[in-house]
Amino acid sequence: MDGSFQADTWLSWADALPPELIRSMPVLSVAYAWAMLNMGDLEAAESRLQDAAQWLDGTTTTGMIVVDDEQFLTLPASIASARAYIAQARGDVAGTIAYAEQALALAPKDDYVRRGPAASLLGLAYWGQGELEAAYRALAEAMDGFRLAGSTSFAISGTYGLADIRVAQGRLREAINVYEQSLHLVDEQESPAIRGTAELYLGLSLLHREQGNADTAAEYLSKSLELGESAALANWPNRMRIVRARFQEDAGDPNGALDLLDEAARFYFPTPVPDPKPVAAMKARIWITQGRLSDAWAWANEQGLSIDGDLSYLREFEYLTLARLLIAQYRADGTNAAVHEAIELLARLLHAAEAGGRMGSVIEILILQALAYQTQGDASSALEPLARALVLAEPEGYIRIFADEGEPMAGLLSVAAENGIAPDYIRRLLMATDKTETPIVAGLLTDPLSDRELDVLRLLGTELSGPEIANELMVSLNTMRTHTKNIYSKLGVNSRRAAVRRAEELDLL
Repeated sequence: MDGSFQADTWLSWADALPPELIRSMPVLSVAYAWAMLNMGDLEAAESRLQDAAQWLDGTTTTGMIVVDDEQFLTLPASIASARAYIAQARGDVAGTIAYAEQALALAPKDDYVRRGPAASLLGLAYWGQGELEAAYRALAEAMDGFRLAGSTSFAISGTYGLADIRVAQGRLREAINVYEQSLHLVDEQESPAIRGTAELYLGLSLLHREQGNADTAAEYLSKSLELGESAALANWPNRMRIVRARFQEDAGDPNGALDLLDEAARFYFPTPVPDPKPVAAMKARIWITQGRLSDAWAWANEQGLSIDGDLSYLREFEYLTLARLLIAQYRADGTNAAVHEAIELLARLLHAAEAGGRMGSVIEILILQALAYQTQGDASSALEPLARALVLAEPEGYIRIFADEGEPMAGLLSVAAENGIAPDYIRRLLMATDKTETPIVAGLLTDPLSDRELDVLRLLGTELSGPEIANELMVSLNTMRTHTKNIYSKLGVNSRRAAVRRAEELDLL
């Protein structure tokens, strides 16, 4: 295989050959197995590997066809790598490591194309165990090898894995840099549709969404959709729908988001890449925000989740979702046991995430701890974890992890600001919490309204139209609109009615 290998195209050629001919050609059988792996068919791939392996055990060579002796000599390493792939996809960590190490021992040091998959699979095994830094180093080394081999498609194929690891570590800016470096590599090539390019734009869209760059996020998502499957890896249809679901939630359409997640589940197939955020758990989070707690509890029971369950990196997102469900249950019916269980579970999750260096999870856990205390009316206890979350999040530009919590978080942030905690950062967060009506408390208006803006604001509280206000103040309509835009920005609102209401809260009228 080389960097231009495309499983679906290659299979259309191979499927035209008689099956018995493929079985008699071990090199072709292994190539067929890798094509099936790229398409997500583990069983078919395993069958083809067995076809090839029978020629290598020395039992018989009668009927075997070898066209390329050099390729034939590489088969033991290729078969070991393929079996590592299957083991990783099935969650067999020990098998993954054993086969990957075997492949590395068999492949020459300068055979980057064959060593790359084995090194990648070792990285994925570390990732699945939550050993994030070791995983990152192994994957980065593999991608560098592919780049040195001139296989651009393979060299960028692990980009979203590297970026996802950095996100789990809470390092958003490095994750963005990982994607941008791969895009630079793509730009150096003549082909406009290198496989995996669509994933790069998809990942960037999600990261810019988190940092509150809505326009840039939408632009990158549009670019990924424009490139489509011709420039994507096999699991892009699944990942693309997951990302689109987040944007659908942002648009206030949770049911549309659920539909997209259902579609994503239909496009899912097992790969060696760890899946720390299962679609079912994402759906449960939406049900919680909708108040569909019975549906969320059915999910939790089906997954066997409990507050004293065995925590692991791959189940962390699910247990965080359970904590959200317990907090929501307390809000719904005041069941004291629910919120106490949430606090207990979050303490265990925090210890595990800190030990594993998963600062992205640490930030979310601290936010949930703050919200759990807030639901009990204990604002003073809530401020300690919130303050720590803000310290960790601000350097990386986190926005949506706070804003997505809605009004409860807005109220808590306002209290934090009144206590002098990160006032500038909180102002940005409050403006993102509710684009229609951002609660800003007295003392947060760090950019006061000018006298002229106050004049405009007072007239916004009347029945006068925009042109009538301009005429009253003897200014042009454009000048009046500029003043209005500045007022909205300073008050953190985007409508006339919200501006008047905010002004009344701040005693500006």
